Amino acid sequence: MASVPLSETSEVLALASPLALDGGQTLENVRIAYEAYGTLSPRKDNAILITHALTGDQFVASPHPITGKPGWWQRMVGPGRPIDTDRYYVICANVIGSCMGSTGPASLSPDGRPWGMRFPVITIRDMVRGHVALLDALGIERLHAVVGGSMGGMQALSLAANFPDRASAALVIASTARHSAQNIAFHEVGRQSIMADPSWRDGDYYGSGKGPDKGLAVARMAAHITYLSEAGLTEKFGRRLQDRTEKTFGFDADFQVESYLRHQGISFTDRFDANSYLYITRAMDYFDLAEEHGGLLAKAFARSSARFCVVSFDTDWLYPTSESRNVVHALNAAGLPVSFVELSAPFGHDSFLLDVPALDQVVAGFLG
Repeated sequence: MASVPLSETSEVLALASPLALDGGQTLENVRIAYEAYGTLSPRKDNAILITHALTGDQFVASPHPITGKPGWWQRMVGPGRPIDTDRYYVICANVIGSCMGSTGPASLSPDGRPWGMRFPVITIRDMVRGHVALLDALGIERLHAVVGGSMGGMQALSLAANFPDRASAALVIASTARHSAQNIAFHEVGRQSIMADPSWRDGDYYGSGKGPDKGLAVARMAAHITYLSEAGLTEKFGRRLQDRTEKTFGFDADFQVESYLRHQGISFTDRFDANSYLYITRAMDYFDLAEEHGGLLAKAFARSSARFCVVSFDTDWLYPTSESRNVVHALNAAGLPVSFVELSAPFGHDSFLLDVPALDQVVAGFLG
C-alpha cells in the first residue's frame, strides 16, 4: 500500500487507556484516525457517527489522500445533503485493524516493529469499543444517531446493543446481525489467496519492498463480485469483448468484465493493506450478535432505548432482505420502534454507495 502522511489528512487520537479485546488480550497505545464535518453543538447533542464498510475508511466526505477520489459517501454527507453537515456534527473513524491511520497490523508494536500477524484478532465489538473511546475523548455522551452500511451496519447494531445509552437512533443499511456460512466462505477464499502469495511472508512483508499484491488483488476481485448483482453485471458488461473484435483463444482479459475485475483488484492494492484485509474479514466472520447475548437476537437489544431504521435492497444477495427482516423481528420482539424498507435498485449490495434517490429520502427522513 502506498504510504501517505495520514496525520496531515486526518485527526488522530491516541487513546489514554488500553483497549480490552474480546479475544482476551489488551491493545495498548491505540490510535484512532477520524474525519469530522460540521460543528458540534454546545450541548453536544447533534453528533452522528458514520461507521464504514470492510474496505472503507474515514474519508466519507473528503478526498482520499491516496487515490484522490471523492469521499466514499460524498453524495450523502455534506451541506444540505441527507446527512446535513449544516445541522449535524458528523464523525467517521477508521476502524482498528485497518490501515488508514488507526492502529492495525501495519502499525508499530511496542517493540518498534510492525505488528504483522502478531496483531491480536479483533471483533466488530472491539471496533465499536474504539469508536466509543473516541466519543468519550470528544465529550460526546449520546449520539443523535449511528449510521452504517454493510460492515458499518454491523458496527451500528453492535453499538446499539452493547452500548445502549450511547445513541438515540441507529440506521442500518444492507447489513446483517451475523455472518452466514456463504459469507464466511467467500472471505476464506480471499484470505487464502493472500496467504498463498509468496510475498506474504507469513505477514512479515513490511519493509521488504514487495507485499502480497497478487493475492490481495484476487481477494478483492472475488469479494467485488459479491457486491454486485447479476443483472447489473449483465447490463454493464454482458459478454462484450474488451478492446477487440475477436476472442484471443488465450487467457488475456478477453471480456470487459474480466478487465473490470482485474482493474478493481490491482487498484485496490494501492490503498489497502493485505494483513488488514485478513483481520477485518475475520472480525466480520466472527460477528454474531445473538451469540454474544445468549443465543437470542432480541436479548441483544433488551437495554436499548434507540429507535431504528433498517434498509435492504432487492438485488443484494450478499446480505439479502431476509437478513434485515431477522433484525427487524428481533427489534419488534424487544419492543423497540423500528422502521423497515426494502428498496429496489439494480446495483446489488453496493446500492447503498450508489445513486439511489429513494435511499436519500429514507436517510433524510429518519434523521430529521
